Parts: sequence; C-alpha cells; structure tokens
Amino acid sequence: MIDLMSRSIRVIRENQSPSGAYPACPTFSAYAGYAWLRDGAFIAEGMSRAGEEASVTAFHQWCARVITARAAQVDDLIDRRHDETLSPGEMLPTRFTLDGADGTDEWWDHQLDGYGTWLWQLGEHVRRHSVDVPMEAVRVASRYLAAFWDSPCYDWWEEHVDQRHVATLGAIHAGLRAAVALGVSDSEVKEAIGGVEALIATEGVSEAGHLRKWLGSDEVDASLLACVAPFGVYAPDHPVAVATVAEVERQLAHEGGVYRYRADTFYGGGRWVLLAGFLGLNHAAAGRPEEARRYLDWMAAQARPNGDLPEQVSDVLLFPDRYDEWLRRWGTVATPLLWSHGMYLMLGAEL
Repeated sequence: MIDLMSRSIRVIRENQSPSGAYPACPTFSAYAGYAWLRDGAFIAEGMSRAGEEASVTAFHQWCARVITARAAQVDDLIDRRHDETLSPGEMLPTRFTLDGADGTDEWWDHQLDGYGTWLWQLGEHVRRHSVDVPMEAVRVASRYLAAFWDSPCYDWWEEHVDQRHVATLGAIHAGLRAAVALGVSDSEVKEAIGGVEALIATEGVSEAGHLRKWLGSDEVDASLLACVAPFGVYAPDHPVAVATVAEVERQLAHEGGVYRYRADTFYGGGRWVLLAGFLGLNHAAAGRPEEARRYLDWMAAQARPNGDLPEQVSDVLLFPDRYDEWLRRWGTVATPLLWSHGMYLMLGAEL
C-alpha cells in the first residue's frame, strides 16, 4: 500500500520548479507551465505542516520576486483606483509562468484571493519555522489588497468577475491580518481589515445564517469553508461558521467527496479532492476528528495506482452530459493536481 503522505510530499517536491514555484499540474494542458498564488499557498501550507521548510521557503522567495517586480504597477493602479475605465485586465494577475512572468494566453486572471492567501500562508510558515520575512513583498501585496479589497473580481474558480465573493473577502481578511502580524503598520491596511469584517457580517451572511457565495446571493460554494478553517474569519463554534459548514455539507457533500457548487458543469461537475480536505479541516477544527477522518479516507481512495491525486473524480457527476465537451477541449482531468496533494498533507497533519 502506498503511503500517501510520503507520496504527496514527493510529488510536490519533484514537480517544484527550480525557481521555487509550485506548478498547478505538470501535465494538464491548461495548467502546465503555470503557477497560481492561491494553489501554491495551499500547497505550501501542506508542505510547511509536513516540515518541508526549505521547499516552502523557496516558494515564498519566488512569490516575493514576482510581487516586488510589480511594485510600480501597484503604485499606478492605486493612483488610478477611482478611474472608471480601470478594467480587470489591467489588475495584477494571480497566475504566472514558472519563471515569474505574466502568462501570454488569455485567462481569467484578476483574483484578489491569491494575494491574501499568499500573505496568510507566509504568516503561518514564519510562525512555524521562524524564517526571514520578505517585507517589501508583504508591503506591496498588502497595499494592493487594502486599496482594492471591495472590488469585484473572479472567484476561486475563475468565474463571475462582476461579483464580490465571500471566500475572496475571507482570504483578504486572513492575508491582511497576517501582514499586520508580520510588521505592516499602515493605517489603510488596518482599516481594510475592519471593512472586510463589517462587509461580510452585514452583506455576506444569508437570512438562513450561512455565508453567501457572493454578496446578494443565497447560494453556497465549497470555497466558503476556508473562511472558517483555515482562515479563521469565524471561529468554528460561531453560529455563522456552524451554519456555513452544515449547509455546504448538506448541499455539496456526497459520500466523502465535495462538489464546488450546485450549478458546476466543469467536466460535468465532479467531486473535488481538495474540497474534501477543506470539509475535513472544518470538522477537525470543530472537534469532530472521526468525521474529518472520513473525508481524509475518501481523498486517499481517489489516488491513482501510483499515488497521484486528481483534481476531481467523474463517477457521480452533477451534469454528466457536459463531461465530453471538456474532455475534447482540455483532455483528461488534471492529475496529479499538486493542490490536492497539499490539502491531503494539511488534513493528514491536522489529524
């Protein structure tokens, strides 16, 4: 039997670029050659929890180079923040080539959550391993988020650029809190933390008491789980956290796997391995280790014979008639997805 913890560390380590970047998937046609801040940060959290300090530090050094190289762009964007012609295509990307350049093909790239998630994980890694802090990059990222935190952008799934997504707000909140803990003292950053918190509380919670997919919607999305564990916007026993985890599990969990959202048609809408990790983390945080173990076991059961974890599994689809169009467009489901392995490491370490 494969030791999936060891296999996950090896998959991530062997595929990490010499630059320090974590590629999303080394073989999938739409992901190969690219690294996302969000995916990379969660991969890094798994590796940091597993004690792979050097690998994670190299990742943060790569992120710091990528972000500081765009300091002048951030200054220009902040100067123009009230310009009504400012478009999503002009904002910082959150997907980069492995050497840190912008991508050359068209993508849904304006995602603020990536910068918040990077700051959050850097804070966790520094707390855990006492490594040096790349303060210039921290200041650039936190200034960018403090200026644009209330702007619409794409969500985790690169959809709905016209909405303000609660999971994105949660990532920003966690990232800016981490920036302050790392030494940022800008008043705008501290004001933004309060602004995010107030906006989520007043507009991000449905009448049923759970977090919303985006402001104005009563739907849920599995990405909302991160607002509780690991981001800590709400404590696990807070009524909003309890209601959110329960509603996500009721609507989106099926026999250990977790769908992204009910209308998902990507590859027919399968269950995502990494999202089972998030639901497991939330059960563990709430003191339900047996429930958390059930999700970890399901994740392990989806591994290929060599131990590689896919992005999603296609056995129980929400929209089976939409699977073939994605197969023709991009080929088989992304495998190995390094984020899936990172989440397995996170939940495995938690348990």
